[in-house]
Amino acid sequence: MFMSPRKAADGAFLPEDFVVPTLVAGPRFQIRPITVHDVVKDYGAVIGSLDRLAGRFGPEWGWPDREFTFEQALIDVAWLQKQGQLRRSFSYVVITPDGEGQLGRIHVAPSDEPGSDAVVVFWVRADEENSALEKELEAFVREWMETAWPFEKVRFPGRD
Repeated sequence: MFMSPRKAADGAFLPEDFVVPTLVAGPRFQIRPITVHDVVKDYGAVIGSLDRLAGRFGPEWGWPDREFTFEQALIDVAWLQKQGQLRRSFSYVVITPDGEGQLGRIHVAPSDEPGSDAVVVFWVRADEENSALEKELEAFVREWMETAWPFEKVRFPGRD
């Protein structure tokens, strides 16, 4: 079987020598890996977008729960941070250029469907739904996956 030189030889999600992006800055937002230090802003972004996120991810994801607590948010964010450290999946916060506000999130994970390398899910706060920012973020994320990540085929559930 032919293996793409962009993928790890052992079939791992990412080649061992791939340097995972840690900060991407643009004029309207910055993207950086999520950490437990983001939990307060992230919780606010999730709670403020509960209906939109529940409709987007649906019951099969089980997230976010209507009774989503701050403690659950802390556990979720810590888990996402650890997954990134282990190079299993990568979650990023989308923040304002000054770093003061959270606009959304981006998740990059292995795809469980044949024919694709990765699945990318991203969202913006409910107050940014269908905004120029959301459109700009989508265009950016698609190009970022093409140019900065070692994937040949990426799925964008809910957007393709």
